[in-house]
Amino acid sequence: MPYISVNVTKTLSDEQKDAIMKGLGEKITVIPGKNEAALMIDVTDGHTMYLAGTRREELAYLDVKIYGETEFAYKKAFTEAAFQVVADATGIPADQMYLTFSQFENWGTKGSMT
Repeated sequence: MPYISVNVTKTLSDEQKDAIMKGLGEKITVIPGKNEAALMIDVTDGHTMYLAGTRREELAYLDVKIYGETEFAYKKAFTEAAFQVVADATGIPADQMYLTFSQFENWGTKGSMT
């Protein structure tokens, strides 16, 4: 089950949040074995964010967590696609976005640990 947390400085409409959800749901499939059916997305808008000691009006941070491991090429392809999805939905330029990728061999779900 992938989990993606999307934090942005801008206040977003429900339509923009839905566009992020839909776009990331489509793009997660570039990672083998991952699909929208098991994807959890958390979109949080209106954050006060600072970078290099300066408050930024247009900034986004995505934190991607997946069960299992995947090759760098798939993570790179997803990162580029995710930046485009968020840029299209929010107007925040891709050069003002950051993304981290965490992979876990254990994941709790359905009342247990896998």
